[in-house]
Amino acid sequence: MGTTPTGEAAVDSALRRLADADHLPASGHLRVYEDVHRGLRGVLAGLDQHPGPPAPSPTPHDNRS
Repeated sequence: MGTTPTGEAAVDSALRRLADADHLPASGHLRVYEDVHRGLRGVLAGLDQHPGPPAPSPTPHDNRS
């Protein structure tokens, strides 16, 4: 299974980890999926701690009379 790189190293690593399940019996898949899920949740939590630039303001108002 190939993945398309996202440009986010932690996400790309987690997605590559999914391929590990291909070589395991079905009983081992859950461990891999939970590990990947935990990693992706950590990436998302990190985004909350380091917010990006503020969102652009809504359309400018026309202050002409």
